[in-house]
Amino acid sequence: MTDTPMASEHSNVIDIFSGRTWSEQKQRRFIRMAPEIDGLDMLYSNEQHPNKLFTLKILAWGLRENGEVDGLVPWMNQLMPCTEIDDPFHGSWQGYYDAGIEEVFFEPPAHKIIELDSAADYYQFECESEEEVLQEIPDNIGTHAVLSGDGFESITLAEVVSWQLLQSGEISAMLIDESKVTTTPVLPGDDCLFSVGEREDFQYFFQHHIANKLKEKDPEAIAAIASLMNRS
Repeated sequence: MTDTPMASEHSNVIDIFSGRTWSEQKQRRFIRMAPEIDGLDMLYSNEQHPNKLFTLKILAWGLRENGEVDGLVPWMNQLMPCTEIDDPFHGSWQGYYDAGIEEVFFEPPAHKIIELDSAADYYQFECESEEEVLQEIPDNIGTHAVLSGDGFESITLAEVVSWQLLQSGEISAMLIDESKVTTTPVLPGDDCLFSVGEREDFQYFFQHHIANKLKEKDPEAIAAIASLMNRS
């Protein structure tokens, strides 16, 4: 039988969005996460404030199948690798930041790389489906999902409890279905959790300080929501 692109794991098939081959895409999927527990931040800039840098709490560090490690942050409507954030209007990655020692750095911390590599070597999963859950970590930075089905005439803020890493490499935010809560507190892995991807009215992620301002109807936070709506 003659080799075809399908028989050689789609090595010549190109993704039109990323420009990478199918095999390259597969090698870049995430296979393990390590929560960020020391309060490290991502640094970013945007064209609206050219002389300023902003910080955003890092949720976790992710290990790709090819061995690369990236910081992960809830950004707009998805969990994004820090180094891939490159939007002049909303923000572009400028590095990582340790506020405790006021140090800027550009590579993942060595101890996180060791943690991820060791865990990946230890946990070897045999999965039958791309939808199987490899790992679930708690959200420890106060992420909220903004839900709105009426063009932001009204919004609902839903707390993200955890993040699930699937065999496919997809990482999903998990929300609480209040009608299914049987015990409290709700913890990662509870049956009452569901993926934010199941909500057609999901719009964006915000960390807790912005979510709290929205709850208080802070004018600046409301203006930020209006700006996002206009950009959409």
